[in-house]
Amino acid sequence: MDFLPDDIARYAETHTSPESALLKKINRDTHAHVLMPRMLSGQLQGRFLSMISHLMQPRYILEIGTYTGYSALCLAEGLATDGRLITVDVNEELESRVRAYFRQSCWNDKIDYRIGDAAQLIPTLPGNMDLVFIDADKENYSTYYQLVLDKMNSGGIILADNVLWSGKVTQPKPDKDTRAIQEFNTMVVNDPRVDCLLLPMRDGIMMARKK
Repeated sequence: MDFLPDDIARYAETHTSPESALLKKINRDTHAHVLMPRMLSGQLQGRFLSMISHLMQPRYILEIGTYTGYSALCLAEGLATDGRLITVDVNEELESRVRAYFRQSCWNDKIDYRIGDAAQLIPTLPGNMDLVFIDADKENYSTYYQLVLDKMNSGGIILADNVLWSGKVTQPKPDKDTRAIQEFNTMVVNDPRVDCLLLPMRDGIMMARKK
């Protein structure tokens, strides 16, 4: 997942704003007690999400794939005063843990955490989305993208994580998830409704701005 040499990655992290105490706790707890901790965004990507949110000051953020709540809290840092963040995940087992983390933050009242199938929930959500972060099952990335794009404001940003998929996207014989990511990346770069930039940060982030 991490393509940079360890010393360069450490240098980048050292010269990036640090995590809050709560984010450090979530980072430690996730690695100690939760399966697949590599799914957590971590300091560098988390500060990127926070920076984008601060620059946009969105009133309405949608996150697809909550995991342990780290990225949601990073995105919430830049919310407008009257802003809100809806975050959706299918994993009921992590719900009590995540809600406890949210309650420890100053953004708890602005976060609407829902358990369910994002493909079914998104059509029920209101429009005027400013910022969307997709970090869920790779097979449905294209579905989530199509569902949210028409609900977004012009100038809105979609961020999709893991679009390099540990470098597998360049392999000639991809597996199912890799093929889904390849198809998603191709779809976005050829979509005339957006401008896009694939950032080789961590495991790759696709950034698409709605025209």
